Amino acid sequence: MTVERREEITEVVSYNTANVGPVVMGNPTPVATYQAETVTNNSYATRSMQILKIQQAILLLFGILEALLGIRFVLGLLAANPAAGFAQLIYGLTGPFLAPFVGLFGEPNFGGMVFEWNALIAIVVYVLLAGLLVKLVAFTMGNTRNGTYSSTSSRIDSL
Repeated sequence: MTVERREEITEVVSYNTANVGPVVMGNPTPVATYQAETVTNNSYATRSMQILKIQQAILLLFGILEALLGIRFVLGLLAANPAAGFAQLIYGLTGPFLAPFVGLFGEPNFGGMVFEWNALIAIVVYVLLAGLLVKLVAFTMGNTRNGTYSSTSSRIDSL
């Protein structure tokens, strides 16, 4: 037995009201009120929003990681003091994420400046991994199609 859960998001696109009635000596006499309402429904909007939020969270986390790795790379290029508090914080946070890439390339040293190839390779790999995870979430979490349909209803109320 399968149970399908459907959630619909309804949005009123336009809502018009007008008084309809005969005109007596230049003044309209309201006899009825005419209302027209146009509504769009998207039954897939909730699921699409959940998928989008998960994808945004993945991109945010990997973006923070890539920014930290970029700061680490710049600190090495500028010959920052590794004993300084900020440098220790950045090196401590990025160390575990850089560990798989340590020793992959040598680190050229120019008078205290270090060009960390490992950090650059890690940034590229984590960008690719983030893209892969975003696509994997879209693939595994289901359909992101748009099921929008519109309907218009009219009503005349007598006064």
